[in-house]
Amino acid sequence: MKVYYDCEFWENGHTIDLISIGLVAEDGREYYAVNADCDWFSIIHHAWLKENVVPYLPTKQDRHWLRLDVDNPTVKLKLDIAKEVREFLQCTPDLEMWAWYGAYDHVALCQLWGRMIDLPSGIPMWTNDIRQEFHRLGNPSKPTQDLKEHHALDDARFNMQLHKFVLDYERAQKKN
Repeated sequence: MKVYYDCEFWENGHTIDLISIGLVAEDGREYYAVNADCDWFSIIHHAWLKENVVPYLPTKQDRHWLRLDVDNPTVKLKLDIAKEVREFLQCTPDLEMWAWYGAYDHVALCQLWGRMIDLPSGIPMWTNDIRQEFHRLGNPSKPTQDLKEHHALDDARFNMQLHKFVLDYERAQKKN
């Protein structure tokens, strides 16, 4: 069964710091969490993240500072996210992981448990890349995302739509 996912993250060329993760399984299950342990100072001082990711995170204004709302139930410790994501993925039979430009997403996912060799049993050491499928099929025009772009759960939902689109496109090409 396929699980589509997306991670929002901060990176500086040496570190990939998970901000949020969204998972959508073909059977309708969904998971979303925001990392309470992320480097909030670096995130809000990164122009692109501040403009494109922060607006979709649970935040609150605290005097002069915008803060992550740690009282929001989606904001969790990284250790808790790792446990919940492991449980979500391990109860998925014949697990296939899919993402759009998924290389960094896969590293952010793996780092929930430390090194890649520390992955829990049943979780693949790779992510299938939907973008690569578009390339393989000649780069058909991508559908427009109606959901919030750069919100990890909405992006995971859109990844499912994109994969279905590219599979339908491939079937149509084979008929012609």
